[in-house]
Amino acid sequence: MFFAQYYLDCLSHASYMIADETTGKAVVVDPRRDVSEYVADAEAHGFTIEGVINTHFHADFLAGHLELADRTGAWIGYGQRAEAEYPIRKLTDGERISLGDVTLQIMETPGHTPESISILLFEHAADETAYGVLTGDALFIGDVGRPDLLASIGVTADELGKMLYDSIQHKLMALPDEVRVFPAHGAGSACGKNLSTERQSTIGNQRATNYACQPMSEEKFLALVTAGQPSAPGYFVYDAILNRKEHDLFDPAHAPRPLSTEEFLARRAAGAVVVDGRDPQEFAAGHVRGSVNVPADGRFAEQAGTVVRPEQEVVVVAPQDREEELVTRLARIGFDKVTGYLREPEGAFPAIADELTQASRLTVDQLREALAGDRPPVVVDVRGGGEREEGFIEGSVHIPLAELPKRTAELPADRPLVVHCAGGHRSSIAASLLRHTGHTDVSDLLGGYGAWLVQTESANA
Repeated sequence: MFFAQYYLDCLSHASYMIADETTGKAVVVDPRRDVSEYVADAEAHGFTIEGVINTHFHADFLAGHLELADRTGAWIGYGQRAEAEYPIRKLTDGERISLGDVTLQIMETPGHTPESISILLFEHAADETAYGVLTGDALFIGDVGRPDLLASIGVTADELGKMLYDSIQHKLMALPDEVRVFPAHGAGSACGKNLSTERQSTIGNQRATNYACQPMSEEKFLALVTAGQPSAPGYFVYDAILNRKEHDLFDPAHAPRPLSTEEFLARRAAGAVVVDGRDPQEFAAGHVRGSVNVPADGRFAEQAGTVVRPEQEVVVVAPQDREEELVTRLARIGFDKVTGYLREPEGAFPAIADELTQASRLTVDQLREALAGDRPPVVVDVRGGGEREEGFIEGSVHIPLAELPKRTAELPADRPLVVHCAGGHRSSIAASLLRHTGHTDVSDLLGGYGAWLVQTESANA
């Protein structure tokens, strides 16, 4: 058996290729949209990709099933409850897919979504115990898939939660301890709240350590699993629907082109959003007025999808030689309306100095001084709910970053705003978004709540 995991840090996303080395037949599970790596690996090993399986309709990225089917002629498989605009092979509970001696077996594990499946891997068709199980978003390492995402039209979170209880407690936990667990996501994904950085585990380990895998009542399970879930980025519903539809294929050979400064400014004037992927300090030192800062060195795709709407035209300012990378990362979440990018911004900016501005960033001392002044700013905390429970700046307003685009009107336009997160990355995104939407006096806190806490503890020592 050939088995490979492909892990994408930006989206905390794991996809897989399974093949029988004797027959050369292969299947790819939960592929990302830029599929060249799977195709190249299959060619290098002499494999034929015969099928592509999505464990469910993903919400956090646009899957590469259509691209793989187009490149290889593979069939596209989903659980039997799935309905899509394109031809699919409906896989039933217990169905076995033979690649030769290597065999896959479908296990319905609804709960994260109604059509969710897991896939048991048997190295040999006659094996009594599976080598492993690809759990999609049903079971993670340290967590389970959340049942409250608005990705399942017509099914309530309570109904999904009850399905998930059965899938975890009665199906996946019924597998032998030695079965390896390979999930579709890891730490950082908004598809759960407590995901581990580990890339694989075993059923036995999850039985012993995963809070949601302990024996418990359905009522207790629902209470535990639904409590404290992070706010979902706004693009999740868009992707969950788009993954059901026929849509344009991603073609890296026809990527957006570099723009001259004149073309760049013309697109911005026509309404395009400028997404600036540089470091917050570089962005603060000088950027095109109205730009939204989403640093490339982070969860760029997810955070861009949080603060930019899918229907908006985008032009990109990127760190040197990373322009095409950022365009690809946007395409992975289905953001295809990227007109182009400004090449070598440091070289282009002097020619458009009138269009540039700087961003205000305050130290902890400067914020304390401002809060003690005659016109104190409103402090906006954009961390997640779990982070805020560990401590907060007294009097601050809490709006998680994922909720900010829909809640900017809650913040006063006639008072200074100071935004903070944990360390200063998300706050630069949030502050730039607020300026983009019309707030004129916005700063973010250098070092975030971490810096505030260190100084507070030092002063109290």
